[in-house]
Amino acid sequence: MSALSCRGGCAACCTAPSIASPIPGMPHGKPAGMPCVQLDDQLRCRLFGRPERPAFCASLRPSADMCGASRSEAMALLSALELATQPDAASPPSVGAT
Repeated sequence: MSALSCRGGCAACCTAPSIASPIPGMPHGKPAGMPCVQLDDQLRCRLFGRPERPAFCASLRPSADMCGASRSEAMALLSALELATQPDAASPPSVGAT
């Protein structure tokens, strides 16, 4: 399979996931489902290639599993992944064996 390129005007990976680390303009990170404040009018990252860009963002690579065939599919896939990787608030904390 050939490598995918980012889809222009998409920014699903800058919107769907939460980002725990600080981002310029978002000192407490970014909640899931909220567009990053660093997106410009064309939905491109203003921090791309800059040291201020969070490691999480720099680690993302376009893939069929993440991007799907459209922006709406990418949003659905990434939103499902966000939900699947959230800590389960109903689960008790792990306790070491005594």
